[in-house]
Amino acid sequence: MLAFSMIGKVSRRTTHGPGKFRFAVSTLLLGPALSGCILGTERPDLNLDMPAAYREGGRTAPDAHLPAVDWWRDFKSSELTSLMDAAQLYNLDIAVAIAQIVQADAQVGVQGAPLLPSVTGTANAEQSRSASGGGLGSSSLAGTGLTSVSTGGSTFSQYSLGLSASYMIDFWGKNRATLHAAEESATASRYNREVVTLTAIVTVANTYFQVLAAQDQLRVARRNLAAAERILTLIKQQFAGGTASQLDLSQQETQVATERAAIPPLEITLRQNIAALAVLVGRAPANFTVKGGLMTQIAVPRVTPGLPSELLNQRPDIRQAEAQLASSNFSVESARAAFFPQIQLTAQTGVQSAALAALFGPGAWFYTLSAGLTQPLFDGFLLESQLKQAKGVQLQNLQAYRKAVLSAFSDVEKALVALSQSTLQERLEVEAVAAARKAFEVSETQLRAGTVNLITVLQTQQTLLTNENALAQARLNKLLAASSLFQALGGGWTPTGQLSSLPQDEAAPSAQ
Repeated sequence: MLAFSMIGKVSRRTTHGPGKFRFAVSTLLLGPALSGCILGTERPDLNLDMPAAYREGGRTAPDAHLPAVDWWRDFKSSELTSLMDAAQLYNLDIAVAIAQIVQADAQVGVQGAPLLPSVTGTANAEQSRSASGGGLGSSSLAGTGLTSVSTGGSTFSQYSLGLSASYMIDFWGKNRATLHAAEESATASRYNREVVTLTAIVTVANTYFQVLAAQDQLRVARRNLAAAERILTLIKQQFAGGTASQLDLSQQETQVATERAAIPPLEITLRQNIAALAVLVGRAPANFTVKGGLMTQIAVPRVTPGLPSELLNQRPDIRQAEAQLASSNFSVESARAAFFPQIQLTAQTGVQSAALAALFGPGAWFYTLSAGLTQPLFDGFLLESQLKQAKGVQLQNLQAYRKAVLSAFSDVEKALVALSQSTLQERLEVEAVAAARKAFEVSETQLRAGTVNLITVLQTQQTLLTNENALAQARLNKLLAASSLFQALGGGWTPTGQLSSLPQDEAAPSAQ
C-alpha cells in the first residue's frame, strides 16, 4: 500500500512557550468537535407490502381485545402462570441472550474509543558509562526502567517524565459511523433477548399443553381399557354358558390387549414433555414435577390481532431485523469514509534532566507537536472490496427485514385460521363423542341382553375411542393455536418504540 503523507512538525526543548502548549492541548480537545462533519446517510428503500387489515381478523374493532403483556394469565391456570414466571427468571436461553447484551454494550465502548484522544504517561531513567579499553557493555534493571550502557570511562545519566497524547480527527465520520453501527447492534441484541424470551415462554405454554393432552389421552385410554375388560368378562360368562364362541372370546381379548398397549406410548409423551418442561424453567428433571389437569380447565382468551401496521412495532424479531439493517447502513458509511484522508494529531510534553534533583527545575520542560495527513493511493482494491462487502451485508439485512415483516403477517393469518378452525373442530368433536358414547352404551346393554353381536360392540367401541382421541387432539390444537397467536402478535402490546433496558442485577438470577 502506498500512502501520501503530509506532516508538519514542531519540536523544541525550551523553558518558555506555555502558550504554544495550551494551543496544542486546545487542538486535541477541539478534535472531537470537528469529527463527523460529512457523516452521510445510507438508507435503502424498504418497499414493504403493507395490508390494511388481516383477512382472518374478523369484523370486530381492531383494538377490542388486544393481548396483555402478561397474556398467559388469561388461560386461568395458576400452575401455568408459575411456570411462566420461573422460565423468565431461570431459563438458560434467556441468560445467554442477556450475556450477549453485555458483550454488545462492551463492543460499543470499544468502537467509541477512537473518538476520544489517547493519553499515555511515560517515565524513564537511563545511565550510560564508557568502559576503559574501548569495550562496550550494557546492563538493564528489570522493572525499574533503568538502562546502563558502558561506552567508556565517563558516566552519563538521563531522567525524564512525560505525557503523550494523540487523536485521529474523524472529519469524514468513519469512526462515528462505526460507533453508530455498534450501537445499533447493541439494540438488536436487546431485541434478540425479547425474541428469546417470547420463544421460551411460548414453548413453556405449548409443552404444558402437551402434558395436559397426554394426561387427557391417558384417561381416555384407561377408560376404554376398563370398558373392554368389562365386555371381556361378559364374553367369558357367555362363553361358559355356551352362548358365545371361541372366536368372540379371542376377538375381545385382542381388543383388551390393544387398549392396554396404547398406554405406554402416551406415558412416554407425558414424561418426556415433563422433562422438557423442567429444562425450560432451569430445573433438573429428577427434581421437577407437574400436577397438570384437564384441558377443559384451561380458558382460551379472546384476542383480536389489531392493525398490521402496529405489528412492525410489537414484534421483537421485526425490531431486531430493523436494528440490524440500521447497523449495516452505518457500516456502509464507515466503509465509504475510509477512502478519504486521515488527519492525525499528536502532542508530547514533560520534563527531562541529567540530574534527578533538577528534574523539576527551570529549563527541564519540553514539548513536541505534530500533525499528519495520510491519503490511501493504492491498496490492492482493499477499501473498494470492503465497501462492496458492507453493501452486500446491507442488502442482506434489507431482504431479511422484508422477510421478517411478511413472515409476521403470515404468522398472524395462520394462527387466526388455526384458532378459528380448531374451535369449530372441537365443537363438532364434542357432538361426535356424545353420539359415539351413546351408541357404545346402547350396544353394551344389548350385548348383555343378547340382542346384538360382538362385532357391533367392537365397532362402536372403536368409534368412541377414535372420536375421544380426536377431541383431545382438537383441544390441544386450539390451545397451541392460541399461544401461536400471542407469539405472532409479539407477546403483548407495549408502548410504541419503547424498549426495556437491561437491569444491572438481572444477569445473576437468570444464570442460576
